[in-house]
Amino acid sequence: MNSIEKVFSSGKAFIPFVTAGDPSLELTEKLIYSMSEAGADLIEIGIPFSDPVAEGLVIQAASERALKNGTTTDKIFDMIKKIRVKCDVPLAIMTYVNPIFTYGAERFMKSCADVSVCCVIIPDLPFEEKDELKVFCEKHDIRLISLITPTSHQRISMIAREAEGFVYCVSSMGVTGVRSEISTDIGEMIKLVKAEKNIPCAVGFGISTPEQAEKMAGLSDGVIVGSAVMKIIAAHGESSVAPIVKYVKKMKQAVHLAD
Repeated sequence: MNSIEKVFSSGKAFIPFVTAGDPSLELTEKLIYSMSEAGADLIEIGIPFSDPVAEGLVIQAASERALKNGTTTDKIFDMIKKIRVKCDVPLAIMTYVNPIFTYGAERFMKSCADVSVCCVIIPDLPFEEKDELKVFCEKHDIRLISLITPTSHQRISMIAREAEGFVYCVSSMGVTGVRSEISTDIGEMIKLVKAEKNIPCAVGFGISTPEQAEKMAGLSDGVIVGSAVMKIIAAHGESSVAPIVKYVKKMKQAVHLAD
């Protein structure tokens, strides 16, 4: 069984994101162990890319630092291979179309399968073009995660019908980043998905506080947090493990309050 099915099986899921290689792959490895122990149900690993169109300034800067450090897709897969010796937390890879095709689409999905990555999230992959990658995902038992946005409207039912693993519900217009308020009607988005298919829905983009996490978890099956995690790493660098553990525990607790 693909491990994504386990992520939502025991209540609401907390899903943190980390850019691989910022400030080093050694720290990323430590953070994944620590976030897993602190209660993360699924961890998203971002592959640094020079043109991350869905990302705000925080994750853009993290990508730039990681690329300057010489982080490559192969080095990330090597890191995950090491992680798998000690840790079986479900892992997702978040990347863009260009790095996958540069690496080789089938080779990329096979490499994901070899290190038990359960799913891939590709924000710039149009729904209409997903079959180009889906064939390789299916061959290697990797779930290709569908995203819906506040502008998806009548497309939500169509996207939901073919979704697998979980649906990534984008809470806000624009790019990733910490927001003081989330005004999108997430409940309505999720209702449209569930009317089409009984599939978990996780909300991301803009969530940073325990209050926001509890509210969004109350409307959905899980909460995804990226920029807030990367802000802590930007502030603490190689000393990030303790503050990240504290933050993950706090957010996980907030998500559980919505169970």
